[in-house]
Amino acid sequence: MRVRHSLLAVATAAALALGLAPSATATAGHGSAVMNPCGFYETGSDAFYNHCTRDGSHIVIEVEVFGPNYERCVTPGSTWLGKASRIQGARYVNRTC
Repeated sequence: MRVRHSLLAVATAAALALGLAPSATATAGHGSAVMNPCGFYETGSDAFYNHCTRDGSHIVIEVEVFGPNYERCVTPGSTWLGKASRIQGARYVNRTC
C-alpha cells in the first residue's frame, strides 16, 4: 500500500508540474468532489470556463452565444458563464486582463 501511495504522489506531482491537473470542486447538492476540465465545460444546466493556472493570472475569454459573442475577464478556477442552453462555448483569446 505504501508503494501505491508513493506512485500516486509522484504521478500527481508530475501532472502539477506540467500544468495538467484540473482543479477539484464540490458538486452543488451532492457534496462530492468532481474533476472540472480546463477551459469550457457544461454541466446538465450550466456553462463554465475553468482557467487552470498556478500563476494567478486573469485572462480574457470570448463567450460564444446565440447572437453577438462577448469577451469576459476570468480569474483562476471555474467561472459560471450562464445557462448551458444560452452558451455555445468559450475560448481563450491570448490576452490577460
